[in-house]
Amino acid sequence: MGISVQHQRVAVGGIQQDPAQAYASVRTASRSLVDGLSDADATVQSMDDASPVKWHLAHTTWFFETFILLPFAAGYEVFDEHFGFLFNSYYDAVGDRQPRPRRGMLTRPSLTRVLDYRDRVDEAMQLLLRSAASPAVLERIELGIHHEQQHQELLLTDLLHLFAQNPLLPAYRPAPVPVPGPPGVAGAGWHAVPGGIAEVGAGSEGFAFDSERPRHPVLLQPFRLATRPVLNGEWLAFMQDGGYTSPALWLADGWDRALEEGWTAPLYWRARDTEWLTMTLRGLQSVDPGAPVCHVSYFEADAFARWAGKRLPTEFEWERAAANHPVAGNFVDSGRLMPVRPLAADAGFVALFGDVWEWTASDFAPYPRFRPLAGGLGEYNGKFMHGQRVLRGGSCVTPAGHVRASYRNFFQPEKRWQFTGLRLAEDS
Repeated sequence: MGISVQHQRVAVGGIQQDPAQAYASVRTASRSLVDGLSDADATVQSMDDASPVKWHLAHTTWFFETFILLPFAAGYEVFDEHFGFLFNSYYDAVGDRQPRPRRGMLTRPSLTRVLDYRDRVDEAMQLLLRSAASPAVLERIELGIHHEQQHQELLLTDLLHLFAQNPLLPAYRPAPVPVPGPPGVAGAGWHAVPGGIAEVGAGSEGFAFDSERPRHPVLLQPFRLATRPVLNGEWLAFMQDGGYTSPALWLADGWDRALEEGWTAPLYWRARDTEWLTMTLRGLQSVDPGAPVCHVSYFEADAFARWAGKRLPTEFEWERAAANHPVAGNFVDSGRLMPVRPLAADAGFVALFGDVWEWTASDFAPYPRFRPLAGGLGEYNGKFMHGQRVLRGGSCVTPAGHVRASYRNFFQPEKRWQFTGLRLAEDS
């Protein structure tokens, strides 16, 4: 027998919420991201790794329709029989799909049609949520909510890449009125973390993705972690000292990729006379030497760490350091939409969460005794546990509360279009 959802909660933003309210809140947040965009803005695909805005909106809707409404909502009929092919992402067990590099060819359906699709699925989901629902159904809805939050971030990162290809360099949102920032650049400090046996991974309570579990012990040696991420000013010094022209600093694959693609600065940076500018969701902006460096690959981060005489932390070192740190920072909800100058460091850490995802030295691999989800949802994370590096901490376009100390993001080491930066570590 199902359990009434009035007596159930789902975890969103670290808060236990009524499922219907949590669902509506996240769906409304996604809808607000497209305010002011044209159908053309929402249709074009700027590269194979990116997806159109319209596709993100439809895919997250397809997820709820496919994995929740069709198996659990009696009498539900699909909105459009073609959408399963158009908006499946990588679920081979579910069926064939539009090739990822050709998602930008979907001039139809229109953005209006996709929004109608969302309205139809939202109506059916609210009916389901007002009925009796088993804990298993609520768990799927909770996963779908967090999945949509992931795509909110992807939507913005992909849109930035698209707008950066436009010679007009349009702003997604107008630049805010300048306000006085911190009086100076946060000084570089170090926080000592003792070694020993550390418990890492998500516990059994609250929401976490399957790749964050099971919680397990790891042995750590004493280390020190920088109190703040690497800043643009420090990256400029790396560039001026030949960081992009010194092969001894680079892993072989990274050096080959840097030469092949002509890397001389972070993605979106461009020189104008004696000034460096960067493309942001606020349009073209001057590079702030006191803000965290962003849009660098793992290969670049690793080369910088070697240049600085340091290293990148492992994901478990990062998690151990962050375990008792409040999950607060510059997330998308701040409205800034770009990394900002951190406050002066104290005895703890600054900008540990938010601003930029921080590369770690760890491969994205399964934890001991990891088990993927059953059925088609088992393809969610497990199939990607090869050739990827782990990032931690969230970014300036991550929804507030979406991340936690155990959260594992992952990308291939050459990727640069995400809001990725780094924090240094060293042995004690």
